[in-house]
Amino acid sequence: MSERATPHDVVRFELDRSLLRGVAVALAAGGLLAFTGAFGMADTSLGFRLTYWTPIMLIGAIWGHLCSRLVEARIDMDRRPWLAVATLTLVISGPLAVMVWAVTARFFDGDRSIGLAHLPDFLMPVMVVTGAISALNVFLARTPVQTHAAAPGAKPARFIDRLPFKLKGAVIRAVSSEDHYLRIHTDRGSDLILMRLSDALTELEGLEGAQTHRSWWVAKDAVRDVSRGDGRATLTLEGGIEAPVSRRYARALREAGWY
Repeated sequence: MSERATPHDVVRFELDRSLLRGVAVALAAGGLLAFTGAFGMADTSLGFRLTYWTPIMLIGAIWGHLCSRLVEARIDMDRRPWLAVATLTLVISGPLAVMVWAVTARFFDGDRSIGLAHLPDFLMPVMVVTGAISALNVFLARTPVQTHAAAPGAKPARFIDRLPFKLKGAVIRAVSSEDHYLRIHTDRGSDLILMRLSDALTELEGLEGAQTHRSWWVAKDAVRDVSRGDGRATLTLEGGIEAPVSRRYARALREAGWY
């Protein structure tokens, strides 16, 4: 088994696509709340509102990202996206309401009127905003990451360098997640490396393929057949490997000519 990455690399907090998407959505929502003077802030200046909402939304995005990791491990977002939205809203809102109350008290509490007794008043507004942002993030994630063949003369995909010694020179057919590891499926067999799929997707650029499921990337030229059952599609790859196609990615992959 190859271990180019260390356990610390796997568990450390890294910027990845889902976090960047969450931050972008949060900043956009914060800007909208500031410009509209939402929640009774119309009488304050725009600069004040932006200063108030921006850190709140950024902290919320980071906290939401951490919570989403926990929720994704327990709820299939492909099968139950609305259950995932509801669970995310409940998990995120409690601690976030405390944070919003603390920030609001610091910004506005010149007369000491925003005491601890007013903390429950913040829960419902926080849940409304969190629910809307959670829904956007869950449903925006329905576009699969697609990688593209390298242009003539360009450097090959960086992921090729991660192939274990016994697979050097092999053709990569698919990559699938197994806990903290990735299984690399090739024409010479398979092996595991210590890495996250979100990181591998960046390094697979240079090979034509796509994420077909939250835990699978598939090379397009490896697909030999497609079958459907129970509302889902399964891709059969060269060598008999079966790769699932999630409901959230099915339409985008179909429109891209995968099946």
